[in-house]
Amino acid sequence: MYSQHHHWSPSEKKTARRAFDAALALALGKIIAEFKSKAAAVSTPDAMWDIEDYLRQQRKYIDETFDYRYSQLLVVFARLIFDGLLQPEQLAGLAEDKLQIVRGYLDFANRD
Repeated sequence: MYSQHHHWSPSEKKTARRAFDAALALALGKIIAEFKSKAAAVSTPDAMWDIEDYLRQQRKYIDETFDYRYSQLLVVFARLIFDGLLQPEQLAGLAEDKLQIVRGYLDFANRD
């Protein structure tokens, strides 16, 4: 069931790209808003460097989470749903077997 090799039809690829791009835009928008809030509150050099640390952590999250390889997309989608950056409805158009895999990853993540 959890094989990493699936055939992606052209319409599924479009659905996947649309969902991925929307989640990335949402994540980056949240980071920008938080950055602006933190920057506006800076009053000391230490607070300024804290923003650098924050941005470094967020960049790491983005780089580790947003992996658009088809072999990784189903687990990526599950993580994005789990993190609140993607709604399951945004994956409408993917084949049922792929949706079942995403749901399986979510079930596993929700056990903890």
